[in-house]
Amino acid sequence: MPIEHQGQSSTIVDVLEKILDKGVVIAGDITVGIADVELLTIKIRLIVASVDKAKEIGMDWWENDPYLNSKASENHTKELKEENQKLNERLEQLEKQVSSNRLNTNNQ
Repeated sequence: MPIEHQGQSSTIVDVLEKILDKGVVIAGDITVGIADVELLTIKIRLIVASVDKAKEIGMDWWENDPYLNSKASENHTKELKEENQKLNERLEQLEKQVSSNRLNTNNQ
C-alpha cells in the first residue's frame, strides 16, 4: 500500500498562504565588541509578506526603484536628462559671464 504525503504538502501550502496573507516580521540585532567596547551593531529587519499585503501596510519601495521597475527607470532617466539640461544651461551662462568679465578687464 503506497504512502501518501498529501497532508504534509497541503499543510506547508496552508502555512505559506497564511504567512503571505498576514505577513511575518523577523527582527534581530548583532553586536560585535571587544572588552565591553561595542565596535559594530547590525540591525536586521526582515518582513515576509505578499505584494498586496506589503502595499497595504505602505511598503512599496520597489515601485520607485529604477533598478527594479521599468517605469521608475524611465522616470529616473527623464529626471536625469532634465537635470543635465539645466546644468548645461547654467554652465553656458557662467561661461558667458566669465568671457564678458575677461573682455571688460582687457578693455580697461
